[in-house]
Amino acid sequence: MNSPIGLRNYWEERSASKRFTTPLSVETLERYVAKDALILDDGCGYGRSLAELRDAGFKRLTGVDFSTALVERARREVPEAKLYVADATSLPFDDASFDAALLFGVLTCVPSDESQTRVAAEARRVLKPGGVLYVNDFLLNDDSRNKERYARAPQGHPYGVFSLPEGTILRHHREEYVRELFRDFETLSFEKTVFPTMNGHRSNAFIYVGRK
Repeated sequence: MNSPIGLRNYWEERSASKRFTTPLSVETLERYVAKDALILDDGCGYGRSLAELRDAGFKRLTGVDFSTALVERARREVPEAKLYVADATSLPFDDASFDAALLFGVLTCVPSDESQTRVAAEARRVLKPGGVLYVNDFLLNDDSRNKERYARAPQGHPYGVFSLPEGTILRHHREEYVRELFRDFETLSFEKTVFPTMNGHRSNAFIYVGRK
């Protein structure tokens, strides 16, 4: 099982070339979040979603990512946003700082239940009362390729954890687990869908919207 440092190194080395594929549904976000809202992109990567938010008319944008190289790229691509190097398990913001928070493909990069619980709790902490959480991520797949990958996960780790050829560890999720992870939010919508992956495959996925 790789360490968080290994995952950080993975993104540092690939910051210039990777393209994120989990889509932002602006229409879904606009249903719940005003254009003048304070929005946190928690795990913003190179700023792809922040750029889409900017282009859709959202102007009060903040992003954090644990990869210095990704944040530097985001600063070039979305200079209007406030950007910080920080871990999603320990955000550098006061309680009740934001009207909305986004977690796009973050959970898949956080293999352990314990760390995912901390990510969810931190996102809730920095949201204002009534604030909206929007999550895109991956669900379990039942095709033979993925089942074989899940079966090779180190003993003691949750089903759905798997390794990429480069060595970093990722995770797909049970729907029931995701709903339990965000039990402290009021669920506004939960949509099951399919997303393209960064390596050219397709995966079961979900879009979750909750309210603090």
